[in-house]
Amino acid sequence: MKERRSLIHIIPSNKWGGAQTYALDICRHYMAAGWNVTALTRNAVGVDAPFAEAGIELLHAPLGGFFDLGSAMTLARKLKATPQGGIVIHAHRYRDAFTALMARKIAKRQDVKVVTTRHTVRRGRNTFIFRKIYSGVDAHIFVSEMAYRGFENSIKGKINLPESKIHILHNSIYTTAAERLPEPAHGPVIALYQGAIVKGKGLETLIDAMALIKGSKMRLRISGMGDPDYLDLLRRRAMQREVMDNIDWNIKTTPSVETCTEAHFGVVPSSVQEAFNLESLRFMAAARPQITTDNGAQCEYLEDGVTAFLIKPDSAEELADTMLRLVRDPELRFTMGSAAYKNFSNYLSWEHFINSLNIIYTT
Repeated sequence: MKERRSLIHIIPSNKWGGAQTYALDICRHYMAAGWNVTALTRNAVGVDAPFAEAGIELLHAPLGGFFDLGSAMTLARKLKATPQGGIVIHAHRYRDAFTALMARKIAKRQDVKVVTTRHTVRRGRNTFIFRKIYSGVDAHIFVSEMAYRGFENSIKGKINLPESKIHILHNSIYTTAAERLPEPAHGPVIALYQGAIVKGKGLETLIDAMALIKGSKMRLRISGMGDPDYLDLLRRRAMQREVMDNIDWNIKTTPSVETCTEAHFGVVPSSVQEAFNLESLRFMAAARPQITTDNGAQCEYLEDGVTAFLIKPDSAEELADTMLRLVRDPELRFTMGSAAYKNFSNYLSWEHFINSLNIIYTT
């Protein structure tokens, strides 16, 4: 009988976000492929619920970092009880990779492979403990070239990692969309912002841009979840600029490709550097053009004027002008949306992503 492989994802956050979606999609895939799959979490209801709903085993620990021996012991017990066949522990922070490395040592399981994914643009750290973590990790995944360069440039000449351990793997999303759906047939042109409603996503700029194009017969839909106090600030801003009646607030909704198909184009106006944005992928998978900023890794997977418009962050004027361009030109929306869908299908599809990840997991 063939021994089953096992996968453990360490998910330390108390809130749901892009990294958690990334982990859940991967766990679902490998569970369907016959692996033993476990999510190690901090017993946070908002994070546990989607994994439990998917039938994924849950294991709980504090995940407190370097001085939390208890979490390493909990994970080591899990490793000892796991049948032979090869185990992958996938962490999303280097401090959790430290926990995984400690557990591997305690459990004396040489068949454990420790993998990390870097979801942000951050510097590497040149300290003794981080050097040990970096060298101990078997595979470092970076979600974009920008994420890797932010890490690599800060440790260059101080820490030498073998090229075989470095993998730049653009994110993907699991979607059942098999063909592009037409735009909504009736009503005004709808621009959609979908995702986390938090500072740094450019929502203030988006509301200011709406104020510059009042009377354009365009509606803005803001869909997602975030801090209620910040949401109140945004609503007050919209009222002050007299655009509240032009905005639909779809709060507490889960991002999806299906929601993107209900709009004519997407808006992803982040003011912070994004190592990768899953919302951009959802618009591409939905065959919708998008307006996004040029200060992150968007330039790696979006082509300005072809699959998206890349604009400067924090510029309400440029954002307003670009939105009007898409509002007024349905043929342009169709052409750009088709190009975006083709690019997603050819280079960023789930199949492409998981085939690359499988090589990392199993070799």
